[in-house]
Amino acid sequence: MNTPVKLAAGFIILLLIGCHQTSKDPSRMARESLGVASQQLSLSIENLGDTDLNPRTAENGVLRQVRSGDWTSGFYPGCLWYLYEYTGDEKFLEAARKFTMNLQSEQFNGGTHDLGFMMYCSFGNGYRLTQEEGYRDVIIQSAKTLCTRFNPNVGCIKSWDHNEDKWQYPVIIDNMMNLELLFWVAKETNDSGMYNIALSHTETTMKNHFREDHSSWHVLDYDTISGEVLHRQTHQGYSDESAWARGQSWGFYGYTMVYRETGEQKFLDQARGIADFILNHENLPGDMVPYWDFNAPNIPDEPRDASAAAILCSGLYELSSHLGEEGETYKQAADKILISLSSDKYQAGVGENNNFILKHSVGSRPADSEVDVPLIYADYYFIEACMRKLELESNK
Repeated sequence: MNTPVKLAAGFIILLLIGCHQTSKDPSRMARESLGVASQQLSLSIENLGDTDLNPRTAENGVLRQVRSGDWTSGFYPGCLWYLYEYTGDEKFLEAARKFTMNLQSEQFNGGTHDLGFMMYCSFGNGYRLTQEEGYRDVIIQSAKTLCTRFNPNVGCIKSWDHNEDKWQYPVIIDNMMNLELLFWVAKETNDSGMYNIALSHTETTMKNHFREDHSSWHVLDYDTISGEVLHRQTHQGYSDESAWARGQSWGFYGYTMVYRETGEQKFLDQARGIADFILNHENLPGDMVPYWDFNAPNIPDEPRDASAAAILCSGLYELSSHLGEEGETYKQAADKILISLSSDKYQAGVGENNNFILKHSVGSRPADSEVDVPLIYADYYFIEACMRKLELESNK
């Protein structure tokens, strides 16, 4: 694994390229971006009115909303909860309650692996800020439902149920993000079985999903009887052997979170290994907002993915908090990403962008779906990154 010294050396070129930005105060930029977010979501609340749909994206200037069963449904209420926490404004509390309750029925949805995204970002933040027992009950049931997708022969939670002719038991790197729900409920209810499911998924993924350089495939297909890996693919990336940018960020953020929840050094080492792969990659642009795939064939003429950058930024702030002085390099990297995302290039003006905060994200380039558009999860992790930056500075 790269040492912090080597990582810092690898950063010199990137920092020189963007030296005109380093004079900007990232704490101030975080506060300004949260101000923009507050204005954008205030307009969004007004425009949405009385609906049971939650915003996901906008394509060709047209807002696209989704029902509660969509994997992105929890991010909009999550954004509202964060802004209520930051501003104390009751309008965000009222809207957060409303859009969170749109998802209540999903606590029993055993047909998706994304209950962490859906229910922990919404009900989880709601309970954290209000301590209302009703929210806690939904979170606990959601975790129990997610556990029904675990196969002990494989050691992982199953991701997709579709394309059964293509995959027997697909597990995607994104699934690392849904484990936070399980870790929280396991701790809250003293459920060792649930903890062990989350731990098994983490360890199996670390064993099978990553290459020697700490980059990851997107999808692994497992044999349900033997537990052996049948195929390794990168479904949403350029090729099976490429490093799909958002997938690298999912994995990095996930292992940083798992270290927080378990305290096991091997997961911290894994998180640092992934971070070092991303931050030292020759195709990471100077502003540190990745192309949609690190191995896309037409770099630099490839779409950027602000969502990958936002997830990475938030995770880097957390990683830095676990490392003492050694975390400074990662915090500086996060600062640079935050400054880039706060610029006019990526952050929309108030009243623009269908009231989403960030521009230039990519959903699935191979499917030509949601390319160079705003995405609600990019906004969620960007808001979280700004909040984490201010928390880090206040804790000094």
